[in-house]
Amino acid sequence: MGATVMTPLAIAEIIAVSLVCSLLVGGAGLLLARLTRTWSLRWHIVLLVAIAIGGAYAGILAIAALMFVSEHDLLVETVVSSTSAVTAFAIAVIAGDLISKWSTVIRGQVKDLQLDDSASPSQPDGPREFRDLATELAITKERLALARQRELHLEESRRELVSWVSHDLRTPLAGLLAMTEALQDGLADDPARFHAMMRDEVHRMTALVDDLFELSRIHAGVLKISPRTLSLEDLVSDAIAAARSVATKHGVTVDGHVDAGLEVTADSAGISRALSNLIMNAVRHTPAHGSVYVTGTSSGGSVELQVMDQCGGLTQHEMSRVFDLGWQGTNSRATGEQVGSTAGAGLGLAIVKGIVEAHQGEVLVANRPEDEGCSFSIVMPAESGAVC
Repeated sequence: MGATVMTPLAIAEIIAVSLVCSLLVGGAGLLLARLTRTWSLRWHIVLLVAIAIGGAYAGILAIAALMFVSEHDLLVETVVSSTSAVTAFAIAVIAGDLISKWSTVIRGQVKDLQLDDSASPSQPDGPREFRDLATELAITKERLALARQRELHLEESRRELVSWVSHDLRTPLAGLLAMTEALQDGLADDPARFHAMMRDEVHRMTALVDDLFELSRIHAGVLKISPRTLSLEDLVSDAIAAARSVATKHGVTVDGHVDAGLEVTADSAGISRALSNLIMNAVRHTPAHGSVYVTGTSSGGSVELQVMDQCGGLTQHEMSRVFDLGWQGTNSRATGEQVGSTAGAGLGLAIVKGIVEAHQGEVLVANRPEDEGCSFSIVMPAESGAVC
């Protein structure tokens, strides 16, 4: 038998019938999708496959009827098309169920973001997009857990700060009140000495308020930095000279050495204050007859200021908290008498950290096992691009 040659008109007719069938089934499917838009994603996937299958199935049957094929051939086409359609529909149901399960895993990970659960989230074994999304959610959960820890940490530091500042303000205020009443009642045997003590207490409270104001500027990111070239040797010698009288009074020697010719671009007042706070902290924690030593060195494009004391060392917990706002160590030797303005409130090292980080540097602390002391280091670029 010779092959039947289809004319262009017949081909166009077949295409038109197929297109009409697909449009009718597609339009009905879109209407149904609109009505079931709140249903599960599983059923939307099944509906999408059903629309594709239905359009092809309707087109095949319409073309078969149009071509006046025999009843036998029509039955064969119907059985084959129906079997393929049912199989494809079943596969669509299974695929929709799998995607629904994968999305349920993702939804569970999203819910876990609200919990303080440290357990590893389950990972879907589906398509790459689902796995990537699950990985990003796991990373986000870790970041949120760290943020919660930082928030709790900061809240604890704030409570400690309020406690210490309240104590440091209440004590001198009570002393001032007692001395004022003694002077008023004529009970002071040496008024000049009382006036001097009152002046010292006022200066200490003023210094504490200044420190609080400095910390508020650091935390608000508005710390004023005016960098200029400074001699590291002059910086260290001035800080040592300022601390030496206090150190001598408490039986602690302070000395240091700086490599010749070292310079740093930094804010003079800020870095001087940071170094002075470190030296005062070292004096405060070094026992009588101990020593504090300050060094200045360079490495590559950075300079390092190191303050070494004989405090007896710090535990890992203490080293992790030593720069926290309001935190106090347990081995301070200056119990009844303060050494430096920030000795009692736990502000000194927090201010050091803020100033140094504003200069794009970092503050490090480590134990020195050879003499059971600590080493605090300021490491910053020689030419600091300060952050205000």
